[in-house]
Amino acid sequence: MKTITSADNPRFRALLKLAQSSRERRGAGLSLLDGIHLVAAYVDHVGLPGEIVLSRSGAENAEVVQLLGKAKVDSTLLLSDALFRQLSSVATPTGVIAVVSTPRVPVPDRLTGSGVWLEDIQDPGNVGSILRSAAAAGIGTVCLSRHSVHAWSPRVLRAGMGAHFSLRIIEGADLQALAQCYSGTIVATAVDQGVPVFDADLSGDVALLFGNEGAGLSPELAALARQTVHIPMPGRAESLNVGAAAAVCLFERVRQLGAQ
Repeated sequence: MKTITSADNPRFRALLKLAQSSRERRGAGLSLLDGIHLVAAYVDHVGLPGEIVLSRSGAENAEVVQLLGKAKVDSTLLLSDALFRQLSSVATPTGVIAVVSTPRVPVPDRLTGSGVWLEDIQDPGNVGSILRSAAAAGIGTVCLSRHSVHAWSPRVLRAGMGAHFSLRIIEGADLQALAQCYSGTIVATAVDQGVPVFDADLSGDVALLFGNEGAGLSPELAALARQTVHIPMPGRAESLNVGAAAAVCLFERVRQLGAQ
């Protein structure tokens, strides 16, 4: 285990760039998993991370020590608590960060099976929530358009709570091109158009489309859907958060599959 005590240390400065810059993470092809839960989920579903970074207090945490017993990596760094806080994206760090290679899933020519397709969704919390709901609902693939938030950013990872590691996440997808050769049923979601989602047939292979928080789906993508659904809202709210809307639609599909 290597100990770093200075903020001028080259390795610490490189880690700080990764923590602070999405461009740096994309360029390096690396992601930072901050916290016991995320690191444990990666070890359980993917394998050993490339590097583990600990704070001094984290190194004395029983859960962290137990995790390190499973994740015996070649490179482990020990930082002072003050240096570690500069890297951490959470208010109360648990004292462990894993540096991992960001999975790069190539955009396929066509897709089969059921999936969730996200067009230009910008809020990291929304994307993380949708990934978590998709994984819990048994969806295998989530596609994000070119202008959606980076799925492997620290805030999306934190909101996803480990869901990333049980999904095939395709970023930079041309959703219109995929829609034109998709063999299942494309279902667009809207605020006040189409049929109630509870009356739609979601039991087969479906691609559920969710659009930008403010603008919704683009007319071009929405026009390629075979069906448009909305969530009935008898209350006074104008709309649901897109993360909540996705959860309703996904678990309506789960209900329909269970009723067969």
